[in-house]
Amino acid sequence: MLILAHMFDSIPSLQTIIIYTLSFASLFVQVFFLVTYIERRKDIVIRRKDIALKRYPSVSIVVPCYNEEKTLYKTVRSLLALDYPKNKLTIILVDDGSIDSTWSIMQKFSKNSQIQIHRKVNGGKHTAMNWGIENSDSELIGGLDADSFVDKEALKRIVTYFNDPATMAVAPSILVYQPNNILQKAQKAEYDMAIYTKKMLGFLGGIHVTPGPFSIFRKKVFNEIGPYKKAHNTEDQEIALRMHEFGYKIEHCPDAYVYTVSPRSVKALYKQRLRWIYGFIKNTLDYRRLFFKKKYGNLGFFTLPAGAISIMSVIALASIWISYLIKFINKKLVMWNTVGFESAVSPRSFDWFFINTEGIVFMSFVLYSLIVMALILGRRMGAGKKGLSLDVFYFVTVYSIIAPFWILKAIWNAIVSKESNWIGERKPGRAI
Repeated sequence: MLILAHMFDSIPSLQTIIIYTLSFASLFVQVFFLVTYIERRKDIVIRRKDIALKRYPSVSIVVPCYNEEKTLYKTVRSLLALDYPKNKLTIILVDDGSIDSTWSIMQKFSKNSQIQIHRKVNGGKHTAMNWGIENSDSELIGGLDADSFVDKEALKRIVTYFNDPATMAVAPSILVYQPNNILQKAQKAEYDMAIYTKKMLGFLGGIHVTPGPFSIFRKKVFNEIGPYKKAHNTEDQEIALRMHEFGYKIEHCPDAYVYTVSPRSVKALYKQRLRWIYGFIKNTLDYRRLFFKKKYGNLGFFTLPAGAISIMSVIALASIWISYLIKFINKKLVMWNTVGFESAVSPRSFDWFFINTEGIVFMSFVLYSLIVMALILGRRMGAGKKGLSLDVFYFVTVYSIIAPFWILKAIWNAIVSKESNWIGERKPGRAI
């Protein structure tokens, strides 16, 4: 460990270069988003009232289910409440071998002419989605996770984006359903910010994931490029990358709201993010041929490199933090042996007249300011509210402490190819 502790002492310039390079890259990403927002803000459409369409294309929504007894009923009711012609909307419920009462709950809808139900041997979410896709002849098709609920206007608003013949898929805005504890409120701020970043990526043609909750596709997408794949249990990331490879356009509809039940415990959130980051790393490696290729536009030049830089930043900062910690402990041990325990642990006095003017401090201040601005803009686009809420404080605090752990663990799992799964991600605790 002492060797690691002294490594950066021997090459201080390398440490400085790493910190400044990664900080500049992170700052560049946020500035790029802000410039995009300033240039395209008039193109952001937020409709607060009901709308009517000139044409209502046929739509199928597949709901893949595995042990979803606590949320499935409400999920289906939200789909039935969509403001969309009943003869144009088909709901396909697929029980992927559940071992709870999910199938019994599906039976409650067996006589509804809009709903098809099917039970199969467990094969994973992608197999349940593919069964629904194969058994649909609708013009548009999408999925909805069985722990999510749609706003009644969501589908119509998404459909308007298909007026552009080039649009092949549209992702919604996802919000946290009834956040109750600090952890869920921290996630709420994160999801709000994601609305802003997703819209900016949409403008840039760089959306890298079509999330399970209510992303809608033209059916011909699957006819032409094939069905969902397991894709390291992140099939929604893989299908988006495959679409980019085939030159398909993915849009984001910021005012199509979907509410999802978020993890309530640190353990559940950790497992969810472990799966997401692991899937991102593995899918990015699988599609590394998209990097820095002109034909893949901003996905290859911005989105994927930005994700890779984020992961490298965590590795570098964790290494530096560990080296500082080791040096600090070593220094205290030397002092303890020299001047005794009490003198060694005496707190350092605070100097009110000292201001750190290093460049990294200035860059960090600007970076955090831009992140806060993204949180404000995302909250305005999602909830229609201005200003900051206490959720932002929860987000910064909670994620600063625990996010590095799931990122580092995901990196390690990717190195040893230890795949993450869905088990244990959600425990709602009661029917919703």
